[in-house]
Amino acid sequence: MSFTRLYKFLSPLLLSLVLFVVMACSSDKLIPDGKYLLDKVELRSDKKDINTSLLMQYVHQKGNSRWFSLFKIPLGAYAMSGKDSTRWINRTLKKMGEEPVVYDTLQAHLSCEDLRVALQNMGYMNASVDLDKKIRGKKLTAIYNIHPGEPYMIDKFSYDIEDSIVAKVLAPHLLSDHNQPKQFTVSSLDEERKRLTHILNDSGYYRFNKDFIYYTADSTLGRQHVNVTLHLSKYVEGSGSKPTLHPRYIIKDVNFIPGDSTGFHLRKSVLEENTLIEKGKYFSATDLQKTYNSFSRLGAVHYTNINFHEVPHYDSLVIGKSFAYTTSATRYLNADIQISNNKPNTISFQPEGTNTAGDLGAAAILSYQNRNLFRGSEILSLDFRAAFEAIRGLEGYKNSNYEEYDVQARLQFPRFLAPFVTRNFRRRSSATSEVSVGWNLQNRPEFHRRVFSSAWRYHWINSVHHLTYDFDLLDVSYVYMPWISETFKQDYLDNATTRNAILRYNYQDLFILRTGFGLHYSSASHVYRLNVEFAGNLLNGLGSIFDFKRNSQGKRTLFNIAYAQYAKFDFDYTQILRFDERNSLALHGGLGIAFPYGNSTVLPFEKRYFSGGANSVRGWGVRELGPGRFRGVDGRIDFINQTGDMKLDLNAEYRSRLFWKFDGAAFIDAGNIWTLRNYNDQPGGQFRFKDFYKQIAFAYGLGIRLNLDYFVLRLDGGMKAINPAYTNSHEHYALLHPSFKRDFTLHFAVGLPF
Repeated sequence: MSFTRLYKFLSPLLLSLVLFVVMACSSDKLIPDGKYLLDKVELRSDKKDINTSLLMQYVHQKGNSRWFSLFKIPLGAYAMSGKDSTRWINRTLKKMGEEPVVYDTLQAHLSCEDLRVALQNMGYMNASVDLDKKIRGKKLTAIYNIHPGEPYMIDKFSYDIEDSIVAKVLAPHLLSDHNQPKQFTVSSLDEERKRLTHILNDSGYYRFNKDFIYYTADSTLGRQHVNVTLHLSKYVEGSGSKPTLHPRYIIKDVNFIPGDSTGFHLRKSVLEENTLIEKGKYFSATDLQKTYNSFSRLGAVHYTNINFHEVPHYDSLVIGKSFAYTTSATRYLNADIQISNNKPNTISFQPEGTNTAGDLGAAAILSYQNRNLFRGSEILSLDFRAAFEAIRGLEGYKNSNYEEYDVQARLQFPRFLAPFVTRNFRRRSSATSEVSVGWNLQNRPEFHRRVFSSAWRYHWINSVHHLTYDFDLLDVSYVYMPWISETFKQDYLDNATTRNAILRYNYQDLFILRTGFGLHYSSASHVYRLNVEFAGNLLNGLGSIFDFKRNSQGKRTLFNIAYAQYAKFDFDYTQILRFDERNSLALHGGLGIAFPYGNSTVLPFEKRYFSGGANSVRGWGVRELGPGRFRGVDGRIDFINQTGDMKLDLNAEYRSRLFWKFDGAAFIDAGNIWTLRNYNDQPGGQFRFKDFYKQIAFAYGLGIRLNLDYFVLRLDGGMKAINPAYTNSHEHYALLHPSFKRDFTLHFAVGLPF
C-alpha cells in the first residue's frame, strides 16, 4: 500500500481529529460577553532552581485538558454538542466533552496567595507573586510571575524536651550539627516531628502524637538567618489537667479472638508466629503494622482487626474502713487480635481463544485452590489446561491438529522454610516458600513433546525500600521427545543440506538444572528489574568428579540425557515523567544476554530471546524480528530461527488520559535480537560491535487503552519505520515509503507494555 493509499485509509480519522480541533478553536461562542476562556496557565520564576511544575498544584484554575498536551479534543466535543438534550448524540458529546474553563479573577487571586504561602513553606519568606494576562479575542493566558527572593537558612537548631524520660529515650536519636536541616522549610521541620514521633511510638508511647511537638524561630534582624528550637511538651490528658510525664505502655496480654462462630482455622503456633506484638515488650507502632502486614499475606485470613485497651495495674491494696489502692507508674495494654477467616476452597473455569500465526484454536483452564491446606495458610493450587488448534499449511503430515495438556501443582508456604533459620528471622521476614511440579504434553503433527518440571523457590518483600526478591534455589526441567515424524526428520534434522544446529538441539531430550535470582525495585516514577540465572554448573562439577558418560556429540549426560549449561543476565529499567495529572512520558530500556558454554553450544529454546510483539518493537509480530538482519525464509521453522542470545529494547511512550476510562498512547520503539555465535542457519544474525547499531529496528504507532483500574485492556497499532531485514530501500526505510499491508501490525494485550 502506497503512502497515498495509507493517507486515504487514515483520512477519516485525521478529518475527525481536525474537526474536533477546529470546534475547540471556535468555542468562543460558549463564552459569555465580558468573559474570557482560560486558554493556558504559565508559571515563571526568577530563580532557576524553583521547580514550577510542582507549584502548579496550587493554581486553582487551569485551562481545558489537552490530549497529548496538544489538542483540546474534550472541549471540541463539548462545543459540537447541541442545545437539544433529548438527542442522544448531544448527550454523548457532552459526557465525552469538557465544559470550557471561564477565567475567574477570584480564583486567580486565591492562586497567587496559595503560591506565596507555598513558597514561604519552602523557606522563601519574602516571596511574592504577581499575575500577567495576555488576551487574544476571547482567550486569556494567565502568567503567574514568581519572585522567591533569598531563602531563609537555619543558623542553629536546638531541642527543648520537657519530659525527662522522653529526653533519655530520644537522646541517641537527636540530630547532630552535621545532619540538622540547613534551609528553613516547613517540610524539613515537619519531617523531624514525624521522625521523633515514630521513635516514641516504637518505644512504648502509645498515646504520643506529633501535636506535642512545636517550633519557635528567632530571626536575626536584617539577615535571612534563623535560630530554630524544637519543643516537646509534657503530656496533658484533658482540658484542665496538669501536665505530667508521657505515659509509657508495656504489652500485658495478647488475645486472639475468632471473627465468627467457626472459630480459628489456623493453628495457634501460626497465629503466634505472625504476631510481632509480644507480651512484656514496650508498645511498638512498627510491630503493630508488621502484624497487620503479616496476617494480610495469609490466604486463609479475610481481614484482621487489632484493638488495644489499657489495663489497670495496682502496686498495693489497703483494706480497712475504706478500700484504697495505689496505681502503678508503669502502664499496661492488652492487645485483642480479631481474625476473620477466608473461604478455604475455590474452583474457577476460564475458557480462552488462541491464534498462533493465523491458526485458530480454543483452550480451557480449570483451577482449584485450597488456602489453608495444613491449617497454616499453606496455599495449594492445581491448574489443568487443555488446548486445541487446527494447523493449516502443513504438507506431508498425517495429522494437522495440535493438542496440548498441562498440569501444574504449586504449594506455597507463607514463611521462609530452610534449615538453620531462627524463629525470629522467620517472623521478621515477609517471605514465602514455594514448591511446584508440572507436566506438559504437546502433540503436534511434526513431533510429540513432554516436559516435566519441578522447582523450589523463595519470594520476599522489603516494603520499606520498595524491593522484591526472588530466589529460585532449584529449578529442574526434563524435556523428552518420544516421537518425531519421519517427514520432519528428513526435511530438517537429518538432511545434510537443510540441517539446522539450533533446531536439532531443541528436538533432543534435554535436562536443565538451574538456579536464579531476581531483584525488583518499584517507586512512583522508577522501576528496575535484574535477573540472573545459571544452569548446569553443579552437574558439570559432579560430571568431572564422577566422569559422566558422553553422547555422540561429546556432551556429558545424566541418565543418558545431555544437560544444558549456560548463564543468563537481564536488566530492565522504566522511568515515568509526569507533566500533569493527564499526561506522562514513559521511557524504557531493556538489555538481556545469555551465552551457552561448557556442555552446551546452543541455548535451550525456552531461554532464547525473541523480538517483536505487544511488549517489544510493535511494528513486528511476535518472533518476526531478527536476529540482526536475518530474514525468515521457512514459516514452519522460523519460530526457532528468529531467536537469539542477546536482546535490546528501547521504548518511548507518551500517555494521555482521554475521556471516561479511555487512555491514549503514541510510541516509538527500537530494538532487535542477536546471536553471540555465527550460526549458518541465521546469516547476518551475529552481534558485531561495529555493525549492531545499523541493525536496530524502529517502529512507531498509536494505542488506545481501556483502564478499568484493576487491569488495563490495550490495543496498539505499530508501523515499521526502519527494517534491518530488507530486500530493497523501500523496505529498509519504511518510514519514507510506508505500506500499510506490509508494515502495519495490530496488537491486543492485557496490561501496559512496561
